[in-house]
Amino acid sequence: MKLVIVGGGAGGATAAARARRLDERSEIVLFERGEHVSYAHCGLPYYIGGIIQDRDALLASTPERFKSRYRVDVRVLTEVKRILRDEKAVEVVELDTGKVYRERYDKLILSPGSSPVIPPIEGVDLDGIFTLRNLSDADRIVRFINERNPQRALVIGAGFIGLELVEGLKHRGMEVTLVEMLGQVLPAMDAEMTRVVELELKRHGVNLMLNEQVVSFERKGDLVVANLESGRKVETDMVMLCVGVRPNTELARSAGLEIGSLGGIKVNEFLQTSDPDIYAIGDAIEVPHFVTGKPVLIPLAGPANRQARIAVDNIYGRKVKYRGILGTAIVKVFEVVAAITGVNEKNLNRLGIRYEKCYLHPHSHATYYPGATQMTVKLLFSPDDGRIFGAQIVGNDGVDKRIDVFATAILSGASVEDLTHLELAYAPQFSTAKDAVNIAGYIASNIINGDAPSAHWDEIESFSEDKYIVLDVRTKEEAALGKHLKAINIPLEQLRGRLHELPKDKTIYTYCTVGLRGYIATRILVQEGFNAKNLSGGYRMISLMRPLAKEIEELKQH
Repeated sequence: MKLVIVGGGAGGATAAARARRLDERSEIVLFERGEHVSYAHCGLPYYIGGIIQDRDALLASTPERFKSRYRVDVRVLTEVKRILRDEKAVEVVELDTGKVYRERYDKLILSPGSSPVIPPIEGVDLDGIFTLRNLSDADRIVRFINERNPQRALVIGAGFIGLELVEGLKHRGMEVTLVEMLGQVLPAMDAEMTRVVELELKRHGVNLMLNEQVVSFERKGDLVVANLESGRKVETDMVMLCVGVRPNTELARSAGLEIGSLGGIKVNEFLQTSDPDIYAIGDAIEVPHFVTGKPVLIPLAGPANRQARIAVDNIYGRKVKYRGILGTAIVKVFEVVAAITGVNEKNLNRLGIRYEKCYLHPHSHATYYPGATQMTVKLLFSPDDGRIFGAQIVGNDGVDKRIDVFATAILSGASVEDLTHLELAYAPQFSTAKDAVNIAGYIASNIINGDAPSAHWDEIESFSEDKYIVLDVRTKEEAALGKHLKAINIPLEQLRGRLHELPKDKTIYTYCTVGLRGYIATRILVQEGFNAKNLSGGYRMISLMRPLAKEIEELKQH
């Protein structure tokens, strides 16, 4: 067996190592057009920001180590230009010498990755404007920072990489402006779940510009000037373009391999392309989403590594199916952590999938033990059978382990009821006796079985006042600090004695701070014959979302 691998990133390097572990006798050749293989791409923003100072720590392996440990022939600075399917060979060029030759294969794995999107706008090629694809790009950016000592930076695009670069550049002491064309940061998440992140950016002095686009760049002395669609201008010393990536499919297209509806290489459940001797993995391929079954392009290192293992297993006859991708991801933005798994609400709406949702604000561990922090959790699920569609969490400590539990639950086909039965590790410094995941299951199960009729922050703004009332069941002292403008206040402890003050011909929307007392109030009211619903997430969601509701209304007017 002769196995040829194109691309030495996360997928290609893992494929080479796995192939050697399965077969000591195979000839394995790995081509990489860049200078490095098997480096920590996800660490590059932190290297640029000076948080990771040892550059060599990013190199997981080297061509020499691959040769000595795995007997893999790694050829860097070598680009595969053509696939000659009839000859079962690839045509390659050595970028430093210009030498062109052909390499035969029995099986071929394509792991070409993706490339940053460079918007076609005037001045985008000016000095001081960068994209980040690989370690060589990071080296150029670090060299620019060290030599030019920039004081101001502009980051365009508020996705995961953009936010990591914002933090890194702030860590270097720069004044940072962040421009995002959408009305929120982290477009992979739902808008209401990103408000805490946006507040954190502003708290750290980041000049956040949402609903803005750069239309051109120009030079002004040593500065780069970004001209925005609104007419505003941003003067800066350097620019980071983080507006997305596109799959590198040129090689596959030229070889006549089938391309999917989203523009990625089309593969089957065994990660074979339309040519059974050619497999494809990583950022360049379309794969089904585990929840919806629809094709998606989700460029993440974890899935690329798993795809590499599965592709190699199939090449060596093990017949392993790829189950699909969840898109589980996490990012730290200063002191705030945001994470997501599964499908977000925007895509459920776009796909016409019926769903229900709930919000909760649990603590990372027992509040009587020092250091507890609060999270905001959003759970999306089927109203019919409780199947979990997705989860999003924003907080600090403990976000990572909860999102991983949700991801595991989705992959295992668990329902929200199953979440209530999970036996998770508990001690006061690690969790609460009823963990955040358990509580999410309880709330969702109560919604499905009718014990907790619920409403959401955006619903109560749209109903006419003659058909509903908003009931604040917090204490008078809490309500005095801020409440929904239309709410009446009856503390929970007084509710049973003041039921006569409430009408039975209107829907009553109850809320407290985070939802628990509102739930208890709803149970009281429903059993006493009232039409009541609990506002999921409580006043915390109202206070976070009121600016969003105002922005949505302004957009509608325009």
